[in-house]
This record gives sequence, structure tokens and C-alpha cells, in this order.
Amino acid sequence: MTDSYPTRIEPWDEHNRTLLANVHPPDWQNPTPDGRYNLVIVGAGAAGLISAAIAAGVGARVALIERRHLGGDCLNVGCVPSKALLRSARAIADVRRAGEFGVRTPDDVAIDFPAIMERMRRLRAEISPVDSAQRYTDMGVDVFLGQATFVSNDTVEIAGQELRFSKAIVATGARATTPPIPGLKEAGCLTNETLFSLTELPKRLAIVGAGPIGCEMAQAFARFGSDVTLLEQAPRILPREDPEAAGIVASALAKDGVRTICEARIDHIERRGDERVLNLEPANNKTDLTVDQILVGAGRAPNVEDLGLENAGVEFDTRSGVRVDDFLRTTNPRIYACGDVCLSARFTHTADASAQIAVQNALFGILNLAQGGRKRFSDLNIPWCAYTDPEIAQVGPCEHDARDLGVEIQTYTQRLAEVDRAILDGESDGFVKLHVSKGTDKLVGATIVARHAGEMISEITAVMNAGGGAGTLGATIHPYPIQAEAIRRAANSHNKTRLTPTLKSFFNKWMEWTR
Repeated sequence: MTDSYPTRIEPWDEHNRTLLANVHPPDWQNPTPDGRYNLVIVGAGAAGLISAAIAAGVGARVALIERRHLGGDCLNVGCVPSKALLRSARAIADVRRAGEFGVRTPDDVAIDFPAIMERMRRLRAEISPVDSAQRYTDMGVDVFLGQATFVSNDTVEIAGQELRFSKAIVATGARATTPPIPGLKEAGCLTNETLFSLTELPKRLAIVGAGPIGCEMAQAFARFGSDVTLLEQAPRILPREDPEAAGIVASALAKDGVRTICEARIDHIERRGDERVLNLEPANNKTDLTVDQILVGAGRAPNVEDLGLENAGVEFDTRSGVRVDDFLRTTNPRIYACGDVCLSARFTHTADASAQIAVQNALFGILNLAQGGRKRFSDLNIPWCAYTDPEIAQVGPCEHDARDLGVEIQTYTQRLAEVDRAILDGESDGFVKLHVSKGTDKLVGATIVARHAGEMISEITAVMNAGGGAGTLGATIHPYPIQAEAIRRAANSHNKTRLTPTLKSFFNKWMEWTR
């Protein structure tokens, strides 16, 4: 694995200098290890940082090793910068729609792309102290910068020093990959690791992959003013999401000017001066697409190379990552793994949750027995969200996933077009679907399409975690008017089915008798 993170972050302005000073200080001096560590953590992305904070907080002696930038993808090239861009894109969309709300604006909204990117870099730098080397040193963690290599089942080498450990956690995350398209390497492309260094807006942008990342960036750059073409091999965008939800997002992208080509195969790519020419074969009709930049928004690979995992008896695969059991323990009982390096659900919040499980199982030993045993990853209900506009949020299986799993469900849908606050907000394209185990009150999952679906899904996740059902959601009082009222209404649709004809007949007779 080659190191794709230069010491210098482009553009080399005051914000990126501040960022680097926090997440990989150029003058950092590694500490001198003294004795065995309770826990050595390799990787300081979301999973590694959470692991270190928890372990240090309970008095463990902790070493944290990072070869690139503390904060990992999320802070540096993922969640934080991308959501900054999405917020700017949403502001543009709101200004363009202002006339619908009786607000007069100029016909031609001026968009300052360099200022948008500068804002992103400034906010990223402002957030970075939370993930900084100094902050974790102040917690009592020994922070090492450099390449870690396991040299035995209980020892890691870093910059010529050996760190012995009782337990270790591998949290090296994953990285963007590029598909094997002939000519792509020669033509050059952007990934999430280079996208946020742009200072000029690409006039014409092709995005390869219509998953959440591809769709989010397609919508954002179209709103910024790029001519965006979104390419997807599957028959539809967001192929893993609820089909109806994906359809609503597809319509929203089209309204923003995104051209989508599904079932598209890229035969080859050519570089012609500053232009890239993609030779496409959509539906067997060859055509050329000429653009200024190509963004690859699909493909991730776990960072397992160059770690010496084989020296520690840790089994791994270059595609699926480190092999772990349900307790997140590797094939070496001293070593655990968490986050993107071992999980298929590659989200920052999943990395956080898995880190808590890994640390508890690794360090607390017999104390786990007093709390009902070791923690299992499979016990988690993990929500996720595609941050398009509107957003798609999901917890548990959607309808087609439930069918594939052989789980019988009943789905109850509440359209936002029938919810007062959504109508008043002008955000009525969406819905709440609750998936309930057939014949019971048990919540199996939910799908929400709404502008702030990611904010709404946690109410359902919390009820699922607490063992509550649709009845709990239906009995929850919501302030009026809010869009989350759709959750209660969907739950009440289920509750009404519990009034069987026999029970309804009984109540009718009871009411007649008591009149």
C-alpha cells in the first residue's frame, strides 16, 4: 500500500497548515516506550481515537499509532469536508427556491466556488483540535507517528522502537480505490482523498458510481454550477437502498440538473489535453462523454497491507479486511479490530460503536461477566444515511432485504405530503416506512426519506434498542408541527390493524350498552 497522504496538504493555506499542525505535527517527537502497554492501537481514525479515549479514561496505559493524519478519513477527506460542501449546496438551492416562499432574489445567483472550498477548509481546521495529537497526549496516551509493523504476537515496531502489549486493536480503516478501467490511471481522476483540494470548479464533471457518495457529490457540484454526469453500472442509482426512496432522490438529482446514465459500462478513457473522454456503452449504444474531471465515488479497500499482521497470527483478506468474530476478536486472541478495516458497514458511527465493543471486550475481562458477558457486534442496530437532498435514512432491513433474509414483515407508510409541517416547509417529497415483524408489534427496521431524515431515524433506532415496538412510537407525543410526526402516524397505522373485526364488534356492543 502506498502512502497517498503527503505531509503538505494542498492548497497550502493557513487553514491546512493549522489542520496539519493538529493531526500530524511536522515537528512531532515520538515518546520512548517504557514497559508493556495495556493497549496498543494501530490507526487513529474514528475507531482508533474512540478506542484510545475509552481505554485512557479507565486508567489503561495506551499507545496510539498513526502513519498519516489523526482523525482518519472522516475529519480529513470524508464526513467533515463533504458535509461542509453539502451545506453550501443546500444554501444555493434554498436561494434558488426562495420565490416559492414569497422572497424575491436576483435571477442569477452568484456562486463563489473558491469561497465555498475555503469555508470547508476553515471549518475542518476549527474542528481538528478534537482529534489532535496534543489532545490525546494530554489524555495520557502515548501518540506515535509513523508506520506500525507487528513483529510478533504481542509486539509492534514503530520508527525503530518496539512496543509490547497485553492487548492490541487494529483500526487502520479503509481507502478509496479506483476501478480497472483502461486509461483511467493515465487520464487521472479524483477520489475523496483529492476532491477537497480543488480550488476551481470543474465545468464538466463525470462521477463514477451512484452510491451515497456519488449521489451526494453529484447533487452538490450540480448546484455549484458543474455540468454533472452520474454513471452507474446497476439499473438504478442507490442500488442498495429502498427502490422507492432511490426514485425520489433520482428525481431530485434530475431537478438539480444531474444527468444520470444507468447500466453504463466505460469501455476506456482517453486524455486529450486538459479533457478526459469516456467511451461509454450504455444500453449497447456507444457514445463519448467529454469532461474536465472524473470523480470516482465507488470502491473502498481495507488498509491491511504493510502491517505485518501475518507475524502476529492475524488472518486478513485484502478485500474484506481483518477477520474478526462477533466479539471483534481476531485470530490472535490478544488482538481485536474495529471500524472499516474489518466491517462491511463502513460508517464513522459504526466505527465508534465497534470501538466501544472492542475496548470493552479486550480490556475488561472478568468484569464483562458481571455485566452479562462480552459484547457482540451483531446486537447493534446500526442506522445509516445518504445525505442527498432529500436524505435517505435507514435502520434494519428495507423491504427487499427482509425478503432476501426470509423475514416476514408488514410495512406501514406515512407520506410527507400528508404531514402539515412538511407541506408548510415545501418538503413534501418523502415518506416514513416502518417495518414490523408480521403478526407482532416488534420493529424490524425503518426507511425515511426527508430533508432531515438522518435526524429523524434515531428516534426509531432508540425504540428498537430499548426493545419497544410500533406501539411505543405511536404513544410518543411529538410537538406539533414537526415532520417527525410522520413516524407516529406510521406507527398508528400499525396499531389500527390490531383492532380486529371481533374486537370492533365487541366495542360497538359495549358502546350501545353504555349509552
